[in-house]
Amino acid sequence: MSDIVQNAPVDLSAAPPTVPGAKGWGGGQRLVSLARMRYLSVLSVIAALIIWHLVAALVVRDPVFLPTPWATVQALVEYWNKPYPSQGKSLSYDIFISLRRILIGFGIGTTIGVLLGGLMAALRPIRSIVDPFIELTRPLPPLAFIPLLLVWFGLDETPKIVLITIGVIPIITVSTAAAILDVREELLNAARCLGASEFQTVLYVQVRAALPQIITGMRLAMGVSWTSIVAAEYVAATSGLGFLIIQAGQFLRTDLIFAGVLIIAVLGISLDALLRLLKSRIDPAARPAQ
Repeated sequence: MSDIVQNAPVDLSAAPPTVPGAKGWGGGQRLVSLARMRYLSVLSVIAALIIWHLVAALVVRDPVFLPTPWATVQALVEYWNKPYPSQGKSLSYDIFISLRRILIGFGIGTTIGVLLGGLMAALRPIRSIVDPFIELTRPLPPLAFIPLLLVWFGLDETPKIVLITIGVIPIITVSTAAAILDVREELLNAARCLGASEFQTVLYVQVRAALPQIITGMRLAMGVSWTSIVAAEYVAATSGLGFLIIQAGQFLRTDLIFAGVLIIAVLGISLDALLRLLKSRIDPAARPAQ
């Protein structure tokens, strides 16, 4: 009997059994999981606001020490189009100024970093020349350059933009070089076998495969950009969110301090979300399964 079973012919053309409703099951499960995670994120933010309000209203009971969320929102609305301090700018203008500095410095630093990283990955002599300077500046906090930049460029917009650029370049350079060098040789050989030229192989395969990791480096650099600009506005500025926060602290307006901090957090999260969206459009592996 066992010999008969073992030697029984197998119909290889027969289709494997299917389970009704199994098509797209994995993708549906992933979408449900993502929805649950976002739901938990929203709940955690709501819970944090409730705890903040309870601690401020029932435990601390001192609006100077810890304002309630509602007082923070009231301060934000009050000074949205009203100068603070009286010789300063409105909150909306400070947001615009800080965001403009961030985007300009981040854009310049990203462009230089991508070019340097690409050259380091393509040409070993360039890598040997540039790498010591990148490794030297990468551990240094950008804030250490503030006094020097003030001496060189004065108090206008230039030192703030240069400070952001200095913080962005090493991160983007390292991430770009690593991303390009990490592209598998099999992908490049496959493109060449299909008739792609060396330029097409680099542009459509190597650079394309490296983009997700480069965007991850951009996300890290964006956080450094916000740290740098707020610190620079603390020291040498007459506008911007950092200037607003330091002025509010001198007059014990903690509600306005919290408003400025929350605005920075919202802007940072929004810019990071745009970069994540860009990565999901570029990297098919980051898209939810259909």
